[in-house]
Amino acid sequence: MQYPPNIRVVRVPCSSRVSPYFIIKSLQRGWDGVLVSGCHPGDCHYISGNLVARRRFAVLKDMLEYIGVEPGRVNFSWVSAAEGDKFSKVVREVVNRVRALGPAERLVKVG
Repeated sequence: MQYPPNIRVVRVPCSSRVSPYFIIKSLQRGWDGVLVSGCHPGDCHYISGNLVARRRFAVLKDMLEYIGVEPGRVNFSWVSAAEGDKFSKVVREVVNRVRALGPAERLVKVG
């Protein structure tokens, strides 16, 4: 399994542990895109953490689009830890989508 070398994987115990604040800060620091990947609905080790994350990121994506951040910059997917090939495919798709958008300009803090 291979995926593009220009990504950084940050592992967390559950997708619900990823705060929208972290995503906004990453965009401010100049990251071109963010992918949050969680367990499939019903398969969460923390009972309903992935459902909490899904609601949280739906609201975040709407807010980011409202302020002018392109829809493809923040992505959310369901990928199990046993689905390495699917993860690799999702990462490639997201990288291609973000690359097509070009460098992030909205929210980026200079200096």
